[in-house]
Amino acid sequence: MSFGAPIYLLMIPLVGGLLGLLLLWSERARRDALGRLGNPALVARLTAGSNPRRRWARALLAGGGALLLLFALARPQWGQEVRMVQREGLQVVVALDVSTSMLADDLKPNRLARAKLEIADLMERLDGDELALVLFSGASFVQFPLTSDYNTARQFLQGAAPGAISQPGTNVGDAIATTLGAFDENSGAQKVLVIVTDGEAHDADALTQAQAAADAGVRIFTVGMGSPDGAPVPQLDAFGNVVGQKIGTDGAPVVTRLDEATLQQIAEIGGGSYALATPGGEHLDALQAALDSMQEGEFGEQTDVRRIERFQPFAALALLLLAAATLLPVSTRKSVEAPVPAAPRKRVVQAVRRDAGAAVRTPRPQPEPSAAAVQPALAYAPPAGMAPAVPVAPAAPAPPAPATSGTAAPRAWG
Repeated sequence: MSFGAPIYLLMIPLVGGLLGLLLLWSERARRDALGRLGNPALVARLTAGSNPRRRWARALLAGGGALLLLFALARPQWGQEVRMVQREGLQVVVALDVSTSMLADDLKPNRLARAKLEIADLMERLDGDELALVLFSGASFVQFPLTSDYNTARQFLQGAAPGAISQPGTNVGDAIATTLGAFDENSGAQKVLVIVTDGEAHDADALTQAQAAADAGVRIFTVGMGSPDGAPVPQLDAFGNVVGQKIGTDGAPVVTRLDEATLQQIAEIGGGSYALATPGGEHLDALQAALDSMQEGEFGEQTDVRRIERFQPFAALALLLLAAATLLPVSTRKSVEAPVPAAPRKRVVQAVRRDAGAAVRTPRPQPEPSAAAVQPALAYAPPAGMAPAVPVAPAAPAPPAPATSGTAAPRAWG
């Protein structure tokens, strides 16, 4: 068994642990919340309908569904599916200059390293086209033939270095002749040659070979690496390490300069175009647009072996578990509400009648004081030398106010 997205497998133990901790925390928080409600007997009576086993089963169903969904996202695969695929596209051969002059640092980090990056970027832009690589300096050879396996092509590309070819120099004409043998003559796909070099050719037949390639139906594009101002050529030791600058016969450093004129002539003869390598990659955009406008041809049938995706049953089971967790009820029956005690009816009726009788009852009138009770005050004799006091009769008590409707008068006891 293999997996198309194994990153999701690493998430399964993490998510499972988090769900377990969340379940334990929620149960503890539930018990604490119920404990704060009050009387344990009353709480137990109110929650009598809650089934702890169903609550745990619901949590396990939801957690299992989530973990199965992660397993389905990992795309488990087993078994193989073999089918024949009709391949279409272009035949693109890249000729890369690996001469010592390509180690000049007027392009960072140097011309050759920058050219490798440009070719790798070109591979990303190709969509099903076949690609081959030819290395050249004073001589040339096919590094790898036409293939659509870009991963293997990148590995061969990284091994390109000046030490791959012992013969020094830059023989562009020989590189063009070598590329003609790299194309598949039985294919009807358009043939394209992309030359990546500094253009400092030391041969006289570059234009002649370009014309021969154009007559064979090959379109040629050239990419210039470097600058017209040039840079010193590095000096290499026996192990290919840079130990200084190459010195000419006149005692001055040897300077390599980009020869744009020759590259423009080669591209014009080959029916293509010339572009100067730029940091922004605009030259690759123009090259890709030119390749997209070309007519693709059939390469023939190719056996395509693919593993069969088996995520469907796991995804269906995960959704089934999640649905079951949603539909499973937690309570088995309705909770029992605590009864509220009712007041005795007889006592309430009696209290109402007693209050109604008090509301209509009038106070009993007070008796007037007798003459004997007032007589001691009238018989008072003032001392000698003082005028006799005028007897004052006591004020009669005020008559009681009549009781109004709806207002209970105070009860008089006597």
